[in-house]
Amino acid sequence: MKYKICVSGAADGCCLTRSTIEKARKIGKRLAQRDCVVITGATSGLPHFAALGAREEKGVSIGFSPAISKKEHVRKYKLPTEGMDLIIYTGFGYSGRNLLMVRSAEAVILVCGRIGTLNEFTNAFEEDKPIGVLVGSGGMADEIQRIIDIADKGSGDVLYDSDPIKLVDRLVRHLDEKHSEILND
Repeated sequence: MKYKICVSGAADGCCLTRSTIEKARKIGKRLAQRDCVVITGATSGLPHFAALGAREEKGVSIGFSPAISKKEHVRKYKLPTEGMDLIIYTGFGYSGRNLLMVRSAEAVILVCGRIGTLNEFTNAFEEDKPIGVLVGSGGMADEIQRIIDIADKGSGDVLYDSDPIKLVDRLVRHLDEKHSEILND
């Protein structure tokens, strides 16, 4: 597998439209086609649809659960177990899971999203991870540029695109270039 890329987005709420669901699925499919592992928060909603998209292409997806066990994952958090090849039960709750998940990925893609997506974005931004933002998907994804401007900490390593396929391709190409620079140093 080439890269581990986290797909971050809303588990429920207003972000779950037919359009964003289809875009999340396309992102998962394209990541699998590009030989990347899809990483999610082992949750429902848009990340789950990305994992299902990867599965349709015979790709691999890994979920990082906030729960300590499968039982807690299902009973307490009411999260799905299907659609992922592996679930890592972190036992760290949502914020701890988010940090571990982002650190385990080589890049993060944001699709719509709410407060958890914002947390995953700030973790990725602080860790200098490349971030792909699906522009026009709503929620936090459409606020990221403004948040970066307000934070006044530089522009980060952030790519923006409104097309899910182009966003994945640009992000993978960006990772290829970064890895090539590292190997040539």
